[in-house]
Amino acid sequence: MRFAHPWFFLLLLVIIPIYFRGHSTGGRFRFSSLDIIKKIKGNTRFHPRQILIWLRILVVIFFVLALARPQQGKKFTEISSEGVDIMLLLDTSGSMHALDFERDGKRINRLAIIKEVVAKFIDKRPNDRMGLVVFGDDAFTQCPLTLDHGILLELLSKVEIGMAGESTAIGSAMGVGANRMKDLKAKSKIMILLTDGRNNAGQLPPAKVSEVAKSLDLKIYTIGVGTHGKAPFLTDTIFGQRYVYQDVDIDEDTLKSIADETNGKYYRATQTAELEQIYDEIDRLEKTEITSKTYTEYNELFAYFVLLGIFILLAEIVLGQTILRKIP
Repeated sequence: MRFAHPWFFLLLLVIIPIYFRGHSTGGRFRFSSLDIIKKIKGNTRFHPRQILIWLRILVVIFFVLALARPQQGKKFTEISSEGVDIMLLLDTSGSMHALDFERDGKRINRLAIIKEVVAKFIDKRPNDRMGLVVFGDDAFTQCPLTLDHGILLELLSKVEIGMAGESTAIGSAMGVGANRMKDLKAKSKIMILLTDGRNNAGQLPPAKVSEVAKSLDLKIYTIGVGTHGKAPFLTDTIFGQRYVYQDVDIDEDTLKSIADETNGKYYRATQTAELEQIYDEIDRLEKTEITSKTYTEYNELFAYFVLLGIFILLAEIVLGQTILRKIP
């Protein structure tokens, strides 16, 4: 609580002493000897009519409090952000079944680890609009750009291997993402393309889409995921499930070219920790500008003190005219 006009409290230093002086018992008597005084028994008992004096003092105090304008404030923080628009492009082709990533010592397929890392990345950037494109034989928007990251995370959790086909249409994914972002007015627009293969499906060449992205001031970070050489896959055989090692083929030259053309950066992740570090680095590189302004909104409380003062004043008048009435 604060008082808008605290100087009104100075009135109490003037009014209350004057009021007490006016109600002090006052005749003065002269005595020729102190012995007479000693024989007089003083009456120090409380007199009921003193209640009226204290009620009047309370009335004065409450009215002065009202004049001082008591106010109760509540702080508000206004946050404005100039966020980054981010489109996530995730490869869901059949090669994502490869079990060359680990979590707590257990082998996990590529897509499961990717979804975990991407979810953490989304949580770190609450002020950015983000969307999701998945691709295989073809590409489609799993989630349009949104600030509702709860919806985005829910749709990310539903992403499955093979949902867009078994092949890898990198150019198509870039085309879908660029089309979603071409008319945006954000200060910074980026796409994060994650794949474990090479472009072997779709009608759009990645190099051509890179040129379009550059003309749109669209930056593309590319991430190649998966081990070098052969990767383990779990396969059903007549002897039960067995690990089979197959060659992996990531077109790193194309991914580097895409990143270079659009002023992005290419990364390679062969382990879970590396993938987490990559997304952490992108998070640091693409910071959101946030400004905050704190202000306080005050509510006036003087009316409560006025009402209390009036109530006590009426009580004083009623008591003074009834049970505390002075009889001549």
